[in-house]
Amino acid sequence: MLLAQHALAAAPVPQPFRIGVTPGVHAEILEQVRSVAQTQGLPLDVVVFADKTDIDAALAAHKLDAASFEDGQSFEAKRQRDGLANAGSTVTLPMAIYSRQLQNLTQLQRGASVAIPADAAGAARALVLLQNFTLLTFNDRAGLHATPADITSNRLRLNIIQLPRQRLYGALDKVAFAVIDSSDALRAGLYPARDSLGIEDARSPWQGVLAVRAADRAQPWVKQLLAAYHSEAVAHFILTRYQDSVRRPW
Repeated sequence: MLLAQHALAAAPVPQPFRIGVTPGVHAEILEQVRSVAQTQGLPLDVVVFADKTDIDAALAAHKLDAASFEDGQSFEAKRQRDGLANAGSTVTLPMAIYSRQLQNLTQLQRGASVAIPADAAGAARALVLLQNFTLLTFNDRAGLHATPADITSNRLRLNIIQLPRQRLYGALDKVAFAVIDSSDALRAGLYPARDSLGIEDARSPWQGVLAVRAADRAQPWVKQLLAAYHSEAVAHFILTRYQDSVRRPW
């Protein structure tokens, strides 16, 4: 009996798995995931980085075990280069259409000026959203990398203006609508579910991903981590904390 007690006392405490995140939504959700995982015997540390580029370096250097901060398209552009793998979906921070002039998109007039992000990734995402709302179509070959030059149909002859992301909110007084990503909208006090005329689907190609090193993809703890993220407790937190302004693709 004494030997058994001694063996139990000497059992090593498992080291927590370290998950890198950016401040805000991702960090808040990961704290809930950590609580769920802990009850299931999976210890986690949530490590918040002010600069998201530092997360990639820390994951590659084995200072982190996983990361949750990036959308699927940004991740795909670098995963092979960095030896990373997509372990599963997290949440979608939706791009959306905002207006001070319109109550709904049916009021949109022919020839109206609309604003989208100027950077290539933001522009492509915005154009896909506008196609989903049947405002335009573009060349199928452009896929998820469409540019205004790829537009093949613009039924209302919209005047598409590209602006730096930081100027889109200010442009709302001058354009019929602007397409703004979630982080910029939230900084401006806009909530996609409450304030937008149209919102990106939860299962967007830009949904967030849980990234791990490719060599760890099949490890049991990765499956446990994803199960904790997709738990009912975390789903309830997301719904009550953010309503539909943070969307669940699972």
